[in-house]
Amino acid sequence: MNTPLPGNLLDNAAAVHRLTVLTLNVHKGFTFFNRRFILPELREAVRATGADLVFLQEVHGSHEQHAERHPTWPQTPQYEFLADSMWPQFAYGRNAVYPQGDHGNALLSKFPISEYDNRDVSIHGNEQRGLLHCRLQVPGHDQVHAVCVHLGLREAHRQRQIHLLLELLDSLPPDAPVIIAGDFNDWRLKADAVLSEHLTEAFGSPARSFPARLPLLRLDRIYLRNARASSAKVLAKYPWSHLSDHVPLVAEVAL
Repeated sequence: MNTPLPGNLLDNAAAVHRLTVLTLNVHKGFTFFNRRFILPELREAVRATGADLVFLQEVHGSHEQHAERHPTWPQTPQYEFLADSMWPQFAYGRNAVYPQGDHGNALLSKFPISEYDNRDVSIHGNEQRGLLHCRLQVPGHDQVHAVCVHLGLREAHRQRQIHLLLELLDSLPPDAPVIIAGDFNDWRLKADAVLSEHLTEAFGSPARSFPARLPLLRLDRIYLRNARASSAKVLAKYPWSHLSDHVPLVAEVAL
């Protein structure tokens, strides 16, 4: 993660009251069924959205075998490659570690990240999952919180992870803007029923985002507290339909 800007520069910056937020499960940089490594094309598509905050799931920190096999594999971690020169601040939460490398959640930000913490919410070690919590320095606000989420595939695990997410939410200042986004794997909408008691979903109700070629399941979400979405879209058309197994969600958020 890069060094935050000095406080005096932030104090002199114009207050920011509107953010563009994007969330995407990048599927480790591969297309559906892992047929092709697509990360360079994905980076151009993400850059074209102009998002201020980008929430990423299933992003590689490293993978030795893939690096040897694919000529376009970046020399830097995937999240740093995606950040490039457009998002000067980034944070990575490593969730899964294996002999070849690791992957997890990441946040790319146009605003300074003053601190971050990756909370392990794995249940019994079956699926390695985490909540990447970042505190942002956004001009005009004491603090803004962003939480990048990737929950488990099992219903019982997700329910426990939602409880841990709500514990994190309760620990944050009650009047601070909070943006929670990611892949909730909540196709039964049971997690949404709980979260909607505490947060506002950017689309009003969860949008269809999986599988990318024909989105049917409502897996990906953007939730807000002390903020509201003025518009929200599913980016389901080409090229997005061919860049991952999920399609991204993007929302204009008013703070």
